[in-house]
Amino acid sequence: MTVYEFEGRKPSIGMNSFAFENSTIIGDVRIGEYVWIGPGAVIRGDYGTIVIDDYTAIEDNCVIHARPGETTTIEKHVTVGHLSTVHTATLRQWSIVGMGATVSDFSEIGEWAVVAEGAVVKSGTKIAPESIAAGVPASVIGRISQDYKKLWTDYKANYNSFASRYRELKKL
Repeated sequence: MTVYEFEGRKPSIGMNSFAFENSTIIGDVRIGEYVWIGPGAVIRGDYGTIVIDDYTAIEDNCVIHARPGETTTIEKHVTVGHLSTVHTATLRQWSIVGMGATVSDFSEIGEWAVVAEGAVVKSGTKIAPESIAAGVPASVIGRISQDYKKLWTDYKANYNSFASRYRELKKL
């Protein structure tokens, strides 16, 4: 990973977390334990703050940023899918942002809520816990089931193990 201090703002990264060498982490970024950060991810706390809590997966080529003086908060057990953007938003525990989705300023994704692939959550939108939101702009189209929670708990356990398993990568 490439880690930068910016104007006295330094990232802190949990010792048990893993970030690919081509991921970029800048400024006031606070990453918890067992977080997995995929290749190409950019997490920029240059003039805002980024907080990523334990057991979260930030997949390949995501962009996480915050407005000046504001905070993007990503709680425990969250998955942010490949190519997603999260900007000055709050993602509650166990929520999922699908591949290529955008979660914009001052939005909140509730606990166990799902933002479908390619969806755009407009500024200030609140997605209720356990809801499924899809479309442009995103709107609630359903609710998750207990079977879904079980399935995703298993998926997330796999990503959580990546934080330690990826330490064994071998460059060829």
